[in-house]
Amino acid sequence: MARRKIVIAMMMHETNTFSPVPTPIESFGRMGAMSGPAAIAELTGTNTQTGGFIRVAQDIGAEFTLPMAASANPSGLVQKAAYEQMCEAIVGEIRKGCDAAFLALHGAMVAEHFDDGEGELLRRIRAIAPDLPVAVGLDFHAQMTAAMIENATVVTGYRTYPHIDMGHTAERAGRTLVRALNGEIEPKMVWGFRPMLTSTLSHTPSRQPMKDIMDRANKAEDSGQVLNASVFGGFPQADIPHLSCSAVIVCDKRTAEGEILLNSLLDQAWERREAFLYTGEALSAQVARAKKLDGGPIILADHGDNTASGGTQDVMSVVEEAMKQGLEDVAAGPIWDPANVAKMIEAGIGATVTLELGGKIDMPQLNLKGKPLRVTGTVKCITDGEFTVTGPMATGTKIRMGRTAVLDTGKMQIVVSEKRSEPFDLGVFTHCGIDPRRKKYVLIKSRQHFRAGFEPIAKHIVMCDGDGVTSSDLKLFDYKRRREPLYPFEPDLQLGRNEA
Repeated sequence: MARRKIVIAMMMHETNTFSPVPTPIESFGRMGAMSGPAAIAELTGTNTQTGGFIRVAQDIGAEFTLPMAASANPSGLVQKAAYEQMCEAIVGEIRKGCDAAFLALHGAMVAEHFDDGEGELLRRIRAIAPDLPVAVGLDFHAQMTAAMIENATVVTGYRTYPHIDMGHTAERAGRTLVRALNGEIEPKMVWGFRPMLTSTLSHTPSRQPMKDIMDRANKAEDSGQVLNASVFGGFPQADIPHLSCSAVIVCDKRTAEGEILLNSLLDQAWERREAFLYTGEALSAQVARAKKLDGGPIILADHGDNTASGGTQDVMSVVEEAMKQGLEDVAAGPIWDPANVAKMIEAGIGATVTLELGGKIDMPQLNLKGKPLRVTGTVKCITDGEFTVTGPMATGTKIRMGRTAVLDTGKMQIVVSEKRSEPFDLGVFTHCGIDPRRKKYVLIKSRQHFRAGFEPIAKHIVMCDGDGVTSSDLKLFDYKRRREPLYPFEPDLQLGRNEA
């Protein structure tokens, strides 16, 4: 029997349509997106979707290719040229002929010319390969569309947030598709949504209000009741028509039981719609509360400027408030500021410098101007910004922050980098000589992913409502293209079920 040929591809981007950060092809890698043997070598054995799909292909002895391995930090609209380049690499490889495709996607990609980046890619694949079995792995924050479902065979999503099951998600999708290739099952998908916007701070499946919903979906899949069950919280910083909370159930041949499960999960989410919203407090009060806490480390999570949701990573409001209130023994960062990294490198280790730190980018969608913070300190460390993740999220992958320097003010050690990178692994600090486990405070720009590496070492966690385009205060965002009606904008909305 001839070896099966599988095309594996990764095209991942979570698009914050309110973000001023551009997304050209260069955002997807040091020299653009990876492909071929180099990409296979880098991603094999990693806890990523692509790593998971590679494991499945290897386990069945398949021949496989990787024509595109593209993943960029969340940011603004994907530029048209970048989108077309990535799509053509994937579609072009499939056009050569294969037995199946394993696709590591996100589900919330918006390009300059397409609202549904993933749905359009799948439509193009289906146009040239109408009967090709296609397995798709998606992020928990995917914005599901009919085009994704109609043009895929199997869809699965992350079960965790922080996303520590990326590899497992791909394995679930890949192994279901392999069973279909072997003639053991006949996958049929049902999906639906509820017209509700949810805060990502409420999405963690290990906590309510999401926990019971996700537990039921996982139990249905793990028990064999259905082939796969995935719940998607959606991504609120996207001004697109298909903004919602959704779910996808993969059934074997008959869909009746899957439809019952689907609507039960979505109805439960709808019943909890108010609990999925975030209610914050003044930043000054949050920092003051942190100052009164005993022990450490105390994590200060600046979730309003999270680069993994499209933040600029240079908003200084939380750092400024921490300094104003006199917090000491603080590790902070990373702050994105390439110009000041260059200044510190030029000055050299041990030099005293005064910097106008951060605040380089305006945020017109929120009517916010960039506001640098004047800081004086000593250049403590200079690195190439590269380290390998050892924590549970994206284990084994290489993080490349660009050249990185540490500014020591005496009370705060601030990591400043050339490239944006969310701090979900201790390596963001340890690679430049800072042990966050020994700090009183660790101030990081993150919403939830920090919990993967930092929650195990934390004595306390204080969420800080700083400024930025990833703010959890959804009233700050001017949605012009959203569906109507949509909770909470139409708070009296009673209809919770889509017509699909």
